Amino acid sequence: MKGLTFFTPFLLFLYLLCILFTTETEAGSRNGDGVYIVYMGSASSAANANRAQILINTMFKRRANDLVHTYKHGFSGFAARLTAEEAKVIAKKPGVVSVFPDPNFQLHTTHSWDFLKYQTSVKIDSGPPSSASDGSYDSIVGILDTGIWPESESFNDKDMGPIPSRWKGTCMEAKDFKSSNCNRKIIGARYYKNPDDDSDYYTTRDVIGHGSHVSSTIAGSAVENASYYGVASGTAKGGSQNARIAMYKVCNPGGCTGSSILAAFDDAIADGVDVLSLSLGAPAYARIDLNTDPIAIGAFHAVEQGILVICSAGNDGPDGGTVTNTAPWILTVAANTIDRDFESDVVLGSNKVIKGEGIHFANVSKSPVYPLIHGKSAKNVDASEGSARACDSGSLDQEKVKGKIVLCENVGGSYYASSARDEVKSKGGIGCVFVDDRTRAVASAYGSFPTTVIDSKEAAEIFSYLNSTKDPVATILPTATVEKFTPAPAVAYFSSRGPSSLTRSILKPDITAPGVAILAAWTGNDSSISLEGKPASQYNVISGTSMAAPHVTAVASLIKSQHPTWGPSAIRSAIMTTATQTNNDKGLITTETGAAATPYDSGAGELSSTASMQPGLVYETTEIDYLKFLCYYGYNVTTIKAMAKAFPENFTCPADSNLDLISTINYPSIGISGFKGNGSKTVTRTVTNVGGDGVAVYTLSVETPPGFNVEVTPEKLQFTKDGEKLTYQVIVSATASLKQDVFGALTWSTAKYKVRSPIVISSEYSRTN
Repeated sequence: MKGLTFFTPFLLFLYLLCILFTTETEAGSRNGDGVYIVYMGSASSAANANRAQILINTMFKRRANDLVHTYKHGFSGFAARLTAEEAKVIAKKPGVVSVFPDPNFQLHTTHSWDFLKYQTSVKIDSGPPSSASDGSYDSIVGILDTGIWPESESFNDKDMGPIPSRWKGTCMEAKDFKSSNCNRKIIGARYYKNPDDDSDYYTTRDVIGHGSHVSSTIAGSAVENASYYGVASGTAKGGSQNARIAMYKVCNPGGCTGSSILAAFDDAIADGVDVLSLSLGAPAYARIDLNTDPIAIGAFHAVEQGILVICSAGNDGPDGGTVTNTAPWILTVAANTIDRDFESDVVLGSNKVIKGEGIHFANVSKSPVYPLIHGKSAKNVDASEGSARACDSGSLDQEKVKGKIVLCENVGGSYYASSARDEVKSKGGIGCVFVDDRTRAVASAYGSFPTTVIDSKEAAEIFSYLNSTKDPVATILPTATVEKFTPAPAVAYFSSRGPSSLTRSILKPDITAPGVAILAAWTGNDSSISLEGKPASQYNVISGTSMAAPHVTAVASLIKSQHPTWGPSAIRSAIMTTATQTNNDKGLITTETGAAATPYDSGAGELSSTASMQPGLVYETTEIDYLKFLCYYGYNVTTIKAMAKAFPENFTCPADSNLDLISTINYPSIGISGFKGNGSKTVTRTVTNVGGDGVAVYTLSVETPPGFNVEVTPEKLQFTKDGEKLTYQVIVSATASLKQDVFGALTWSTAKYKVRSPIVISSEYSRTN
């Protein structure tokens, strides 16, 4: 009877599934309503794995083409074409954590490493290694992106040692990508089939350029005399040159599907990567919950396996609350400028020089000999005044524009210089000056057509000249590279900002890094960036938080190489607590407007590629911290148990679980939300001594948030040995009513180390509550 008692529910479950899916498949369309992801929690649970396999075997025995991906290494589940009704029924089955439509995510699209090297404010024993390690532990970086161009010189494996024996991945072949394209630098290459994609994309070869750019920023070999047609000339190199690259191609020109992203996470966990880098994410307006976010799900299980996951913050700034990839187990990266500028100035007939920004390769006179006209004055008869001022498509009169430089404006903040250039060029103009305070500090490439961006203050002088001169003339000078530009860094206008829509008790973004006008490898045949009559450029200059995340990934890879036993949270802590808050002009880091940046703009500050190697102390966020976070966020124990790889036998959610308690998880920053009235709140943090000196005494300094008192106990941390953990308590109390979010910091210091944690206090819990 015991055997019958055990097997009856199991057989009944199988029988009902057979009836259910046979009936529904006959009734509904075989093609289904779309691709759904069925997430069934941790793969370490035999029950989860068995249930997933039963569902797959039952549903797809006669419709194998509807099964898109299966997940079995780091987590259980599958992606498949389903009807909406099928998805609803599966969601109610035992062991199913969530079922959701397959989302489509977007990409967040040399000298930068030298800038970071000199931006550290802490004197340490040595600078960053010129290569990732001495070979004893070369880190393996998994990159989820658009693929890779293996022939690029940035991916040569000269002088590299053998592939680490712990690597278990593969190099998938395709019609244009052979196993021989992999080497000791590119050690892994996988692609993922999306049923809606053209079969031409079934290859790991990069057809966009983004993945190659990201990969070479992280781990590219040094290539001398690299440039984009002479611009940004120098040695192109990755920040972690001995790191090995494993490319997981999840993006094509149509976007990056969530089902492919989850498949890549699943493979990367099994393959043995040390760090994962994703320069992609959901748009800011997509409010995705944790258990329906493929990146959050995949990252959760990767971190369980000891893999640090680094993601771009998004390019939906400068509005607040736009940051994405905000799960607490993800290291989220904002973007900033560096100390290099690409200047293209405007010279007026009065010999006044107006500073502009842009990359172009035009062969025009350096003397102001070209007629100058405002877009408004060149309006097409059918166009509105506003669209003509912006030089919107179809808004200009060809007879009025031909042979002239046109002054265009970003009216209403929704226009771009590239579209204005296209309109002016199509109507026979010979140059475009675009007024935009927002993009002025971010150089874009405009090919061979003279185009530059100026700010509104400089534009006032051009308008004055236009209004006071009968026959105004001007020219646009060739691009000049300006080194040691000040002030830098500044947070890029496009960089998505905090607070997180999940919770204000976890500061996001975590860190900022170079992401403006970064030179790195590209595809070798991209005619869209090529100059007429010249071969395709092997390198390109682009901007985005996509470019910032790889800088942090490279440093994380270096830290992992130097400290192979450190877990993901220790590496994250080292990066965050050693960040810098000042620029190269002895001031604070600013935003694109010149205002001082807050932690919602820059997180803990700008990445230091040197101080992060020796942080002194680290905040280790444990698995229990993450399980408690899920409790506090509102998940029940049953769901959490299904998700977690190692679920402690006696773990239960605290009876008083609520959003307030998220502040108590051991995170390197301190976020306190839901602060009402004039009360107080208490949080604790635990730090581990990793300084290497054994005995160490750290003293406290506090940057007090306005309107608050901050009391820390104890005021000294006295360590007796390496690896020792000490806990301190922070009590914040209001001295005035809280009208807006406020910021501060606390720093533990010795003569050698400074370990800084930002403090954010808010009256709200999240942006959307």
